[in-house]
Formats: sequence, C-alpha cells, structure tokens
Amino acid sequence: MAHLSDIRGVGLGLKRELIPPFKQHEGKSLLANLQFVEIAPENWIGMGGKYAADLRWFAERYPIACHGLCLSLGGPDPLNVSFLRQVKQFLSDFEIPLYTEHLSYCSDTANGYIYDLLPIPFTEEAVQYVAQRIRQTQDILGQRIAVENASFYVAAPISEMDESSFINAVLAEADCNLHLDINNVYVNSVNFGFDAYSFIDQMPAGRIVYSHIAGHLQVKADLLVDTHGASVIDPVWQLLAYAYRRFGVFPTLLERDTNIPPLTEVMQEVDHIHLIQQEVTQAHSSSVSRVA
Repeated sequence: MAHLSDIRGVGLGLKRELIPPFKQHEGKSLLANLQFVEIAPENWIGMGGKYAADLRWFAERYPIACHGLCLSLGGPDPLNVSFLRQVKQFLSDFEIPLYTEHLSYCSDTANGYIYDLLPIPFTEEAVQYVAQRIRQTQDILGQRIAVENASFYVAAPISEMDESSFINAVLAEADCNLHLDINNVYVNSVNFGFDAYSFIDQMPAGRIVYSHIAGHLQVKADLLVDTHGASVIDPVWQLLAYAYRRFGVFPTLLERDTNIPPLTEVMQEVDHIHLIQQEVTQAHSSSVSRVA
C-alpha cells in the first residue's frame, strides 16, 4: 500500500506525449533522478485499453500523485460528489497516496466549467465556505488532501486580507495540507506587486507536503501568465532554493504542459531540481556538523 512518504524527491507531470520515450529509457541513466509522477485524475478515470495499460505500467514503477483540475473548491455549485467517489476508487485502484486541488474555482451554474482558475475573495466568509468544502472532500475520500495556491491575473472584487493570510486561514480551518506552487508565488508577486520571499516566509512549514515548479509567459513587465509552456527562469529557481532553505527540502514536481520538448530536455530541469535539493541538504548537514 502506497503512503504519502513515497512521494519524495523530484517528480514530473505525466503527459501522454512523454510515455513512449519514458518506456524507451526505462532503467537508463536519463531517468535516474525521477522519483514520482503526477497525473490529473480527470484525464485518466474511466480510460481503458492502451491508456489503462500505460497507467498501470507507471503505477508499477513510480509512486503517483493526483492533481485535480475541476473540483472548483471555491465555486458556487455543490461539490461533485459522484466525481469524488470516482476519484476515491481511482486512488485506491492505483494505490495513489496524494490528491491535491487548486485553491480557486473554475465553474458556475450558468456556464458550467470555465477552464480557467478564478480567484476566491479573500474574506472570512470565503474561508469558512471553502474550508467546509475541503472538509467534505476529505470526508468522502477518507484522507487529507492538499490545496495549491493558484496564479491569477485579476484581483477578487472583495478582500479583507492578503493572499498568504487567506491561505493560512483556509488550511487551519479545513485542517488540510498545502501544495505550494513556487511559480505561482512568483507570478502573483509580479502581477500584484508583493515580495515573493516574504510570501514564502508566511507559509506554514508543517503543512507543506509537495510543490510545483514551472515556466511561464511574460506578456508585459508586470504581467506574467502561468502557462507551464516554457523553461523555468532563474528567479523561480532561486525562490525554490530559498523555500528549501527556509523549510527543508520537500517533494517537488516539474510541470510542463505545452510546448513539450524532447524528454532529454525535460529531464535537464528535473535534474536541476535534484541538484538544488542536494545542495541545500548538504549545506544544512555541513551547518549542523559545524554547530555540533
């Protein structure tokens, strides 16, 4: 049976385009630093035939994390309980120990799924509303989930607190974990003019179970779009290293969803995450040794 502790080291979002080269390089040095993969359950639930066989192939070789796309934790409609029951069965079938979702919403009654992540108003009322939906999700799944800080481009119309305070309040009220997206912190810091390092400082260390890092699109100097379609830039790498130094090394996954290069290039960034993890771990060990 898989456990949350199996999600460790460095991971990669599993895109179907990467499956053939993955199989081609099985057991080779190219994949040496890859320790887990991530999938969106919406893209795999109910799949049979070749797709089911592909997923089983990965489940036999790597721990899997699930990162949901459509639960719409902050949305106005009731939670999709039927879908959550499917997720529960899916997690059990493939022994997946971790399920995360976005701290945002992506649907409404009039339009259905919007296919974009919209910001939740940073209010006490919203804290209570979202936390109740997270608790309901956890009750149905029978396990704690993690919620991810989302990127956004227009501020919610009503706010009583800043984003970091809102995240902390939701985590405490729902008693859930944090899926810390480093690139989203950086994107929002540019789009809304706050200090990304101070934001990281305010995250609750004991609730961080997992993180994402990715590339983005710079539209203007003060407008970044979280596309997952480019290489990670230096300021985001530096922010990841800072978070490791601040909280200790935690599992980190590279997202690459569009403009996907050959696996050899993707793995260069996976290897770079591994290198940063090693450097921070070694620096911490050296510091402890000097103190001792």
